[in-house]
Amino acid sequence: MSDLTDELADAFAEETDDDTAGTAAENVAAFAEQYDEDLAAEDVLNTFEEAPYGDFGRRFNWLVGELAAENEDCTDSREFRLDGFGDQAADPEMSA
Repeated sequence: MSDLTDELADAFAEETDDDTAGTAAENVAAFAEQYDEDLAAEDVLNTFEEAPYGDFGRRFNWLVGELAAENEDCTDSREFRLDGFGDQAADPEMSA
């Protein structure tokens, strides 16, 4: 695990169970690796605190949307959300 993953997993574990916290931290780290290598845990946590929801899952998904909105290269943040693309989404690996 990276330092970013470890720090976020610890912080998220204060809000949810360890498995969900670990998944959320790994998703943010994957986002950072793909779109924003300079993303700092402190910035992530500050943005997370601004989320207008009470439920961890909704707050986290909002966070991912905010991170993506700040990065012009990320046009689809669903893969980094807790539920991923979801059951109703088209398969991102399938071409037309």
